[in-house]
Amino acid sequence: MLAYIKGTLEMKMTGYIVIDVGGLGYKVFMSDSGIEKLGNIGETVKVHTYYKVREDDISIFGFNTLEELKMFELLISVSGVGAKTALGMLAVCEPTEFALAVITEDVKTLTQMPGIGAKSAQRIILELKDKIKKEQQIQELTKATEGISGVKTKLEEKIENEEKIDEAIAALQVLGYNKREIEKAFDKLVKENMTTEELIRKGLSILGK
Repeated sequence: MLAYIKGTLEMKMTGYIVIDVGGLGYKVFMSDSGIEKLGNIGETVKVHTYYKVREDDISIFGFNTLEELKMFELLISVSGVGAKTALGMLAVCEPTEFALAVITEDVKTLTQMPGIGAKSAQRIILELKDKIKKEQQIQELTKATEGISGVKTKLEEKIENEEKIDEAIAALQVLGYNKREIEKAFDKLVKENMTTEELIRKGLSILGK
């Protein structure tokens, strides 16, 4: 299996490139934005690769970063999402933006990506949310942004905030309020940087009115 290909960039075409390695030309499928970020023809380039083998198809997909590769692998693991759709999403969305959209169940952002409708967005969230929440996945999806202050912290805070809200909703349901009432009350709050206890108290103050 190919982890990456490093060689001379021979061709840049719509949807793919050709890299010469020791006299062999490797055809590598990439998003158009990924191709634009590569060097010029004749320069040495390195792309991380996903090697797809099927009975009637052998294809190599290339990515500028490991984070893009990981996002691609996550996407094609979702039922109904193929390689072409995954590349289209990579062309318009950074891995960290994608992770945030999935974790926060931001259907609107996902449906703005090519080839993704409301049902596909819900399926992506359902199948990937728990995976992306794992610490190892967070680290892999944010390595591409090293040197940009606060990106990883922002992602982790978003996850922690969502968990606190879920805990507060569960506690208020135990007290007899239904979930729809609670969510409506929480819509009126600025929920960031609040503890679970503060969320519960604020929620009770609104629900009790």
